[in-house]
Amino acid sequence: MGGLGRLYLFLVLAVLGCGGAQAVQFEVNARTTKCVSEEIQSHVVVVGDYKIVHSDEALKVTVKVTSPYGNQLHYQENVQSGQFAFTTSESGNFMACFWLLNAPHTASLNVALDWKTGVAAKDWASIAKKDKLDGMELELRKLEEAVGSIHSEMLYLREREAEMRDLNELTNSRVAWFGIMSLLVCLGVAGWQLWHLKTFFERKKLL
Repeated sequence: MGGLGRLYLFLVLAVLGCGGAQAVQFEVNARTTKCVSEEIQSHVVVVGDYKIVHSDEALKVTVKVTSPYGNQLHYQENVQSGQFAFTTSESGNFMACFWLLNAPHTASLNVALDWKTGVAAKDWASIAKKDKLDGMELELRKLEEAVGSIHSEMLYLREREAEMRDLNELTNSRVAWFGIMSLLVCLGVAGWQLWHLKTFFERKKLL
């Protein structure tokens, strides 16, 4: 394999490794609500496809997707399949929940969810057609997007690390002050008890 071929293979593997995607399959019954969550930073494209893959009866599923602050991003009642797509405006855990609405107590079904974020969520076929990109140019575009995504993710993780460090320092400071205040209270109570005992014995003329 020549140098160009090795470079092409590296680009493909790098892009595939950097794409954020998870495909899961799970059971939903009438007694429970099943939720899938993923921590995503802001300004990231998210696309999810879901469908019923197995059902004992003619059942349909209800779906709701919410943001970390509880904002509803997608809602569908009694459907067999569907798709949600949005660009995140906040960072945190985004959640997709599935449940059966007005179904028999013994009802259950299996749902397949294909959740993609960032580079993996883009329609690269349409982008290649629109911008008239050949195979190599398309893979280079994917790699550029993947590198940008990794950089943004690193900045996000660094920000989260700084927040956790500040929170730990604040917690340690509060614990230290709480310990000092507890010690002062104990010393004050002990001093008051000694004074009370002294005055008691003095009144009883025991001292």
